[in-house]
Amino acid sequence: MTPRSSRTASRCLSMSSVLREEALATSPNLGAVSSPRKPVGGFRGGIIGFLFGFSLASAFAAYHLLDEYKAASAALQASVQELQTSTEKVSAHVRRIEAVEKDLKVLAQNSTSKDDLAKVRAELKKVYDGLHIEFLDLRSHVWGMQQDLHALAKKEATSVRV
Repeated sequence: MTPRSSRTASRCLSMSSVLREEALATSPNLGAVSSPRKPVGGFRGGIIGFLFGFSLASAFAAYHLLDEYKAASAALQASVQELQTSTEKVSAHVRRIEAVEKDLKVLAQNSTSKDDLAKVRAELKKVYDGLHIEFLDLRSHVWGMQQDLHALAKKEATSVRV
């Protein structure tokens, strides 16, 4: 085994330990290379903060927009159901009105008018007047028969039969 030098050598997977020792022996010691650190400046931090805040605000706004959309959709659905109910009520009233109009037409065809009633009244008056005249004629005829019968009864009552 080879003695380790005071330098810190890391083992690379692509190099064997012999090649690494040679590479370390031939290269001068320049010191450890640190990766350059990029400073987190105000500009880059501001952009990251802005993007984070914008994302958070956008998510919050999207959540509230979705909530408002659900509320508006529910209100619209309730309004549509109420409209459907009132439409059914109106159509039921229209059907009842149509039925009443149909019955009214039937009654109007079957009922009499004032002219028809006046004609029937005049005809009935003529019949009544005719019956009254016949009644008076019959009465006078009965009265004449009573007079004849009364006269005969007097005539027979005055004569004596033996």
